[in-house]
Amino acid sequence: MVKSPAIIVFGPSARPLAQKVAAAIDGEVCEGNADFLREAFTQARPIVGICAAGILIRLLAPVLSDKMSEPPVIAVSEDGASVVPLLGGHHGANDLARAVADVTGGTAAITTAGDVRFNVALDAPPAGFVLANPENAKACMAALLAGSSAKLVGDAPWITASDLPLVDNGEIELCITNALIEGSDKKLVFHLKNLALGVGCARGCPAEELIGLVDETLATNGLAKGSVACVVSIDVKADEAALHALGAYLGVPVRVFSAEELNDQTDRLANPSQIVMDEVGCPGVAEGACLATVGSNGRLIVEKVKSAQATCAVAEANAPLSGELPGRARGRVSVIGIGPGQDEWRSGQANQLLREATDWVGYGLYLDIVEALNAGKNLHRFDLGKEEARVRHALELAGQGRDVALVCSGDAGIYAMAALVFELLDEPEDDAPVSDNARRVEIVVAPGISAFQAAAARAGAPIGHDFCAISLSDLLTPWEVIEARLHGAAEGDFVVAFYNPRSMRRSNQIVAAMDILSSHRPPETPVILATNLGRPGEHVRTTTMAEFNPDDVDMLTLVMVGSSTSRTLDTGDGKRWVYTPRGYEKKRKNNS
Repeated sequence: MVKSPAIIVFGPSARPLAQKVAAAIDGEVCEGNADFLREAFTQARPIVGICAAGILIRLLAPVLSDKMSEPPVIAVSEDGASVVPLLGGHHGANDLARAVADVTGGTAAITTAGDVRFNVALDAPPAGFVLANPENAKACMAALLAGSSAKLVGDAPWITASDLPLVDNGEIELCITNALIEGSDKKLVFHLKNLALGVGCARGCPAEELIGLVDETLATNGLAKGSVACVVSIDVKADEAALHALGAYLGVPVRVFSAEELNDQTDRLANPSQIVMDEVGCPGVAEGACLATVGSNGRLIVEKVKSAQATCAVAEANAPLSGELPGRARGRVSVIGIGPGQDEWRSGQANQLLREATDWVGYGLYLDIVEALNAGKNLHRFDLGKEEARVRHALELAGQGRDVALVCSGDAGIYAMAALVFELLDEPEDDAPVSDNARRVEIVVAPGISAFQAAAARAGAPIGHDFCAISLSDLLTPWEVIEARLHGAAEGDFVVAFYNPRSMRRSNQIVAAMDILSSHRPPETPVILATNLGRPGEHVRTTTMAEFNPDDVDMLTLVMVGSSTSRTLDTGDGKRWVYTPRGYEKKRKNNS
């Protein structure tokens, strides 16, 4: 998946140009620091620094190791006049520099020899082509720069449009093919990605069997794995593990079609099957799927081949299969905990999933909190209290092949949407609240900092020993159940974090809860009230059970009550901290 460029700024003066560049290239403006830069680089994320080149070089120096895998890194002067690709010139940096220069009105300072001399980078072909023998690229380019001519075998408009010295009997051969051909220091082989690999398999088919069948089939027919553009099948296989293992093995996307779409290919099948028709509603999966991918101008070049539990077939398109492929992706729902709201408390995984998603679904306030990461996302806003509608909508969008971020505050698995996702998917198939396609999507749960963790950190270390969290909302849980849990927590002497302590309609639960706890711990037990954690208006204060006033609590407040051993500590800077000892004092005494 293409990752959005990080537009790095080190001060406010660079921000206007950074925002202009980000809008034009679908990037994200980020504050520059060493840790962020190195993380982005190691994750192969393009970097555009609005700064001096030396800053990027010095900060990235510790993580520079593999020239062949480095992402594009570009330095742009603050006036936009100079755009310099520093790293990854043949991995997109040169093209990115040109795109940025178009925005800034500056000059892209391209320095790679092939680009300068021949206006082409043979070791970085465009989408739809892949260089099979990159280890020979340096020798071939050196020969061309020294005066050798080139011979093109096959069709490659990007080569014919370059300034390479092309002749019929050139010393350096540039071969465009989907066949298994060896390259050399005088021959570069470019695999044309025009093969669609159709597959079918029994439920639970071992990945090794499917991969083995494909490897054998391609080799037997003299076809290059590098020319496979995609793995395709029927939509009921969208969640088949072997299918996605094969896609990962080949490094290509997986796409699926409905039975109705595959039925459109019936007349083109070499081996229609009534058994398959009875099983999935179309007469051929492997052949039908690859033919649907290559379109009416493509052709079946390898008929269906079988193993014990799998089938495969290959179709050839008359042009590279790149860009938006036919069919649909499996789809993904990432249930993302964004923390209480502060950017610094949001995990790198959460940020990456938000960037990758095509659609965001969530309560409007949560979507606003992460607005800085919104670069052209489709926003699906829901009112507070519409939790099941949110989850269903997210699953159905993913069932259409979209990459969906279901945005939650705090931690997605703590009083949030993650459990509801699995609850809906766990309903019996006959009574399922979501469609079959939605039931087959990929699920990712990204943890976040929960409110009780944020409150504890602001207050000191109140959960340094055993603790629990209890929601006081009886909208979904009967009060009798909540009350029983309160007694258990009180008797067990747990530090207790109260979620949903009070609302306009529920004002008595927090009073009842404190009454239950107060019978098991002293009146001086510390109580933390944390409101708007990580957001404007944050207010964290400490009181005691004896002085606790329920009127100080609202729905944006988390209440944390210490155990009988929790203590307060006043430090010289005027701060009051709360902590709960774990028992190290006893350990120290035993060791003395």
